Amino acid sequence: MRSDIMKKGIERTPHRALFKAIGYTDEQLKRPIIGVVNSFNEVIPGHIHLNTIARAVKDGILMAGGTPMEFPTIGVCDGIAMGHIGMKYSLVSRELIADGVEIMANAYPFDGLVFIPNCDKIVPGMLMAAARVNVPSIFISGGAMLKGSYHGKNYDLISGGFEAVGEYANGKLSDKEIQGIENACCPTCGSCSGMYTANTMNCITEALGMGLPGNGTIPAVYSERLRLAKNAGMQIMQLVKDDVKPSDIMTPKAFENAITVDVALGGSTNTVLHIPAIASEAGVKFELKTINEISGRTPNLCKLSPARRADGSQHFIQDLNDAGGIPAVMKELAKKKLIHEDAKTVAGPVKEIIKNAENLNTDVIRTAENAYSQQGGLAILFGNIAPEGAVVKQSAVAPEMMKREGRARVFTSEEDAQKAILGKKIKPGDVVVIIYEGPKGGPGMREMLAPTAAIAGMGLDKDVALITDGRFSGGTRGAAIGHISPEAMEGGPIGLVREGDTIAIDIKERSINLKIDDAEMAKRKSEWKQPEPKIKSGVLYRYSQMVTSASTGAIFKK
Repeated sequence: MRSDIMKKGIERTPHRALFKAIGYTDEQLKRPIIGVVNSFNEVIPGHIHLNTIARAVKDGILMAGGTPMEFPTIGVCDGIAMGHIGMKYSLVSRELIADGVEIMANAYPFDGLVFIPNCDKIVPGMLMAAARVNVPSIFISGGAMLKGSYHGKNYDLISGGFEAVGEYANGKLSDKEIQGIENACCPTCGSCSGMYTANTMNCITEALGMGLPGNGTIPAVYSERLRLAKNAGMQIMQLVKDDVKPSDIMTPKAFENAITVDVALGGSTNTVLHIPAIASEAGVKFELKTINEISGRTPNLCKLSPARRADGSQHFIQDLNDAGGIPAVMKELAKKKLIHEDAKTVAGPVKEIIKNAENLNTDVIRTAENAYSQQGGLAILFGNIAPEGAVVKQSAVAPEMMKREGRARVFTSEEDAQKAILGKKIKPGDVVVIIYEGPKGGPGMREMLAPTAAIAGMGLDKDVALITDGRFSGGTRGAAIGHISPEAMEGGPIGLVREGDTIAIDIKERSINLKIDDAEMAKRKSEWKQPEPKIKSGVLYRYSQMVTSASTGAIFKK
């Protein structure tokens, strides 16, 4: 066993003595030792219940003859961190989580690992760690929040809390109504109830093969989630016995499956940061153009919040779960030969998982023949303003915004842009441009849900585009184009845009361009001077010095 190097032999007498000081017995130490990586804390609604999940995982490990040893990680709730300096730390936390798990998993050479994430950067940080450490591993997330309801209308954090701010500013909601929505839109624990970053990553974990069927969609408050956690605890023991490692599962085929499911679901644009970062740790070559290639052949089967259907209605994660979950989505895709059915998972080959899957609601999971579109939910745009690429969730863009030219309204921070939007200074036809919010410039590439939600809440999402070298929440809808690379802080062309310039966007043609000639672009480039860093100390400064472009997943320099 891998753990023998810290527990076996006469020379490990002091090591065993220290374990016995904790209360472990000789019998426990003879068994495979499984690290339980628990991201529980009391500041994330998606993580407040993870001690219950961890207890179920440990029960499963014990039932299967192992010894669980639990340790924690940090975690940031992007919703609570949104709109203030806290959001600068969110993406940074992904790297710290990966590093922290690596430290613990090698300082204590566990025989296997069970990862318990749920929200935003915690999931990819743990997947990066699993690939890096490469010991038998399995994931069991905390599950999704249930949708909320107020006066007969369904809400979640985005269509409720965030968009309500814009509606209130536009005079559409009273004080009583906005408080009612605030009290109702997040009714349970769990990751926010739409196909935002957290749930997208949990679904991708399942499609990638690192989580059991149901990992991505079973709601947090269902007892079925606890049973799944016990099964995960038992299954890690089988993975240890068979020596099945993440490198056996996270292969090029697995990443193609993950991207295919992602674009079929219309997942978060943040996956364009996280999938390349995980692939890098797994030693799998990845290029942004791969997303366009896969999205170009993959039908968009689901319209899950924040996306809206033609009648304005929304589906939520619990609806996807009731319809058959990720196995049903993969089965629909497999009918069109879009899934690698021979890819390995923690529960066996994909073909075995989807064999008995059933699409129980073709209104929630459409068939390929009746897809919302014959292209997937994400698109990578290129052009003179984004030579290394930019990303948009095309499945959440109104048809009239797929091709648009508009007047640039340039802001050097999210706060300035939000003030202009709520102050009704942004007009139909404008293109809001927010610069110096990338990985280096932010620093930390914070999510900017507030301005996109305000645009939607004020009824401008079919008239106004927003582009940035920063990023958006998985809850963003509308013509919101992020990750523009290179970023302004590195001298990227987005930093050369001036107030009143014309910007041409054509999502179907995958293009975004600043309508000036090469000579003017060169002149502006020669006049550009890099601004002083916004933050010059602490972890954010170190991050800004080490991080690479969004086009490479904002990973650290190697």
